[in-house]
Amino acid sequence: MELRDLKVFQAIAEETSISGAAKRLDYVQSNVTTRLRKLEEELGVLLFHRSVKGITITEKGKQFRQYADTILQLTEEAITVLQDQEMPSGTLRIGVVETVTCGNFMNLISSYQTLNEQVALRIETGNSFELMEKVKNYELDAAFVTGDLTSTNFTLDYVQTDEMVLLSKTAMDVSSLSERKWALSPKGCPFRRKLEQWFRDDSIPLNAFMEISSLETILSSVKEGIAATILPKSVLTGSYEYLHVTAIPEQYRSIETG
Repeated sequence: MELRDLKVFQAIAEETSISGAAKRLDYVQSNVTTRLRKLEEELGVLLFHRSVKGITITEKGKQFRQYADTILQLTEEAITVLQDQEMPSGTLRIGVVETVTCGNFMNLISSYQTLNEQVALRIETGNSFELMEKVKNYELDAAFVTGDLTSTNFTLDYVQTDEMVLLSKTAMDVSSLSERKWALSPKGCPFRRKLEQWFRDDSIPLNAFMEISSLETILSSVKEGIAATILPKSVLTGSYEYLHVTAIPEQYRSIETG
């Protein structure tokens, strides 16, 4: 017994005629008749009464129809499920450091959604350490983080390399960095570590600084002239693109996002 035989039987039962079933299935009528006869011989029962007025389903045919309908329905469901699995679906939980959202992150998200329309995205922000811990604990599926990623135990794909710069409201005199007030991310942030390493190597005192966890607040404090900061150049968008940029020594300049 083949699925095609069941489809022929189902079509005959629904159309109540051999010719109607043949037209619906785009078969020649003799093919439909042959398949029905073969099915009846295989089952050993008469599924339809034939007469000059047409055909009518028998009691055995009615019983068999329930099973045939169920088998064909389950087959369609199985095909649908397997085909759907070829396309990603479900929820993808992504973590991202705030500075990445200022770059081409949203373009990446837009491209991903175009290719994977069945995937719902859940995005949360945080610092690199927090996000990597959440990936480690299976609270996130992936994360866009910054800093030295070579020592981590994660599978890494590098997205971009950015340039670290000093940002201030007005031109900055690099000879008086120790006199500056700084707006810095919390301890452990890769941007802050860049500044601390540079100052430590060059024996520059890091005297006055504010520790701020919000990127927006850091940039606002720089825009208002309250403090200077160190951040990737990619954050200079919108109203912040007019901040004064000062290059830093080359060995501290590069930072990777992955």
